[in-house]
Amino acid sequence: MKARRNKKQVPSFRKLLKTSKVKLENKLKNKQHKQQSTLKKYRKEQRKLRQAVKDAVSKKPIPLEDPKRRRPVKRIEKEEEEEEEALPLDMMDEDDLQLMKDLGQRASFLTRDLSSSEPVHVKKRKHEHIIDKYEKIPRTLQTAPEKELIHLLPIKDKSGIIPQTREKPDTDSNKDEEDQEEMELEEEIIEDPIPEMTREEHLIERKKKLQEKKLHIATLASAILSDPESNIKKLKELRSMLMEQDPDVAVTVRKLVVVSLMELFKDITPSYKIRPLTEAEKSTKIRKETQKLREFEEGLVSQYKFYLENLEQMVKDWKQRKLKKSNVVSLKAYKGLAEVAVKSLCELLVTLPHFNFHNNIIVLIVPLMNDTSKSISEMCCEAVKKLFKQDKLGQASLGVVKVISGFVKGRNYEVRPEMLKTFLCLRIKEVEVKKDTEDINKPKKFMTFKEKRKTLSRMQRKWKKAEEKLERELREAEASESTEKKLKLHTETLNMVFVTYFRILKKAQRSPLLPAVLEGLAKFAHLINVEFFDDLLVVLHTLIESGDLSYQESLHCVQTAFHILSGQGDVLNIDPMKFYTHLYKTLFKLHAGATNDSVEIVLQCLDVMLTKRRKQVSQQRALAFIKRLCTLALQVLPNSSIGILATTRILMHTFPKTDLLLDNESQGSGVFLPELDEPEYCNAQNTALWELHALRRHYHPIVQRFAAHLMAGAPSEGSEALKPELSRRSAVELFETYSMAAMTFNPPVESSNPKKKDKFLQGDLFLNEDLNELVKRHCSEVAIESPLDFTKYLKTSLR
Repeated sequence: MKARRNKKQVPSFRKLLKTSKVKLENKLKNKQHKQQSTLKKYRKEQRKLRQAVKDAVSKKPIPLEDPKRRRPVKRIEKEEEEEEEALPLDMMDEDDLQLMKDLGQRASFLTRDLSSSEPVHVKKRKHEHIIDKYEKIPRTLQTAPEKELIHLLPIKDKSGIIPQTREKPDTDSNKDEEDQEEMELEEEIIEDPIPEMTREEHLIERKKKLQEKKLHIATLASAILSDPESNIKKLKELRSMLMEQDPDVAVTVRKLVVVSLMELFKDITPSYKIRPLTEAEKSTKIRKETQKLREFEEGLVSQYKFYLENLEQMVKDWKQRKLKKSNVVSLKAYKGLAEVAVKSLCELLVTLPHFNFHNNIIVLIVPLMNDTSKSISEMCCEAVKKLFKQDKLGQASLGVVKVISGFVKGRNYEVRPEMLKTFLCLRIKEVEVKKDTEDINKPKKFMTFKEKRKTLSRMQRKWKKAEEKLERELREAEASESTEKKLKLHTETLNMVFVTYFRILKKAQRSPLLPAVLEGLAKFAHLINVEFFDDLLVVLHTLIESGDLSYQESLHCVQTAFHILSGQGDVLNIDPMKFYTHLYKTLFKLHAGATNDSVEIVLQCLDVMLTKRRKQVSQQRALAFIKRLCTLALQVLPNSSIGILATTRILMHTFPKTDLLLDNESQGSGVFLPELDEPEYCNAQNTALWELHALRRHYHPIVQRFAAHLMAGAPSEGSEALKPELSRRSAVELFETYSMAAMTFNPPVESSNPKKKDKFLQGDLFLNEDLNELVKRHCSEVAIESPLDFTKYLKTSLR
């Protein structure tokens, strides 16, 4: 009869390969746990049996001629425990076990001490002398140490049970000898200390260690780059070097590993997000290539996650400023490590916006934008700006804007203004323009089969089918995101931005964030809903009239108001005369020194207020602004004067009738009132631009050129016309081009090398010969006093 096959077969090698490493580890742990539980159960059941065996064989018969001292109780207990482990009682028969029980219940010859010659049941004598008994035992010199015995299973014979023993190997003595040797070595080390290295030797040793570490990092990195799928496990080995324990090179090695891992992840990360596999996908059979790709993706995601956790821990260690137990890295080195970690996080934020854990990086970076350390704050703000500029779809930008908005609200608007200034880099305006162009060029629809059959022949239908198939493939290859999705993301992003701005306008009007808010509103004002225009203009005018704002902040309010009115606000019937009056009144508050940053905002306001709204601006208002701008050009720096004169030139071209300011004759009645704050009623038509004569003698050559050009009526042709590099640039561009912030003069001053004169003139030699004779003749004449009479000269002049 054939033996019955075991249904549970040994798994094949291929099946073992398919099972994951984690699953095998779990199986091994379960097996070990099961074995331990069964072993405990056996021990509980056989405790009584062991007790019987212990009574039977623990007491060794000691001969009379070689008595030994009894061992201590503690050592006997240890041996008993070893005996319990050494006796495999589960291998004994039932008859043997029953015999052992009977032996344990009654005393016999085996349990009797042979050193005593007394009967078994005789009681001890009351008056026995213990000393005499001890003196009767013969003395022996203990030359060799007592050997311990291990009791084995007894042998059953006709005569009875014969106990079996075996000498125990001297492991404890070996250990004691090793401990003694170690103690002796330590004493030798203490006695002979290593000579201290000099500073130069220490530096050489450190350089050597560092070179070895660099070589190891480079080897691992090059292996991963050459074949990422096969060498993905080496990422773990490289990441383990982040815990470098050598205090000489720990900080440098950790920095190098952080940067190396960052560059590796940038290179080997795929251009898609890796999602976890479902249970159905795990159970399906796949090819070897697919399995290898899956293992690579799982390893990459796990190592990337651990790497980000390490970077986060570095930043936390620097924030907490607590020294660790290892004491490898000093407190001063924490900041350097944190800066490298933050730089790596910023780089990953910008380069891998599509990959896993991008939202986790955003949550780490946004609080660091408000950090007390200026370098770290600027680094994070620049990274966010860069992300906003290159984000075409808007998914990453929306995530950052949400976190910033929540952070600002959570901190009760007490954050750095640079956080809100990053909103100015959002690519919302450009995408909206692109959306319009895409709407114009709508994709054409494909013809139906009935339309083709009516209009086309058989051959034409065949060609048409091939052409449509090609167009569909091209569309799929482009893989461009739908405009609806972009529009939805940008709308949500703008809502979050405006919610943040309006909260600050409502609750924190005296906050230092107000300039950034007004600047952001000025940029995105054309995208605000028309329903909010009236309320927003009222809020802006209230802020200006309150007097709590600085000059630059009030200029931002004016700029925002006119940006609103220049976009969708054209359809509204709103008169912004109060904003014109405020700007006209405050133009002379511009700083004349090096801190003339407000001039750029003034130039932008004038462009929006006068040039772009030319139809709503009266001639009186334009004349008043031109006169005041020319007066202002006398008291500011050269680059500001050039920008102001360029704006005056544009206004003279936009309003041609303003050339009457170049004439001396007055127009109409009244006198020019420069102290009046109302531009409509200051009678600017009755004055002239005399400031241009003063500016024509300015020390800056470009200012001179502009003044002469304006005095000639700002012609576009002729000798007084400007060169193309001056006429084609805007006022703001000219202001930035000729700026003196870098302490340089543009155009550069020509170096003059005057020739040395061989002959120095003294006294009368400086004068002409004829002039010398005239001076001598007048000096020789006698002075005659005569009354002064100016009336004859006055009469002749009147005639």
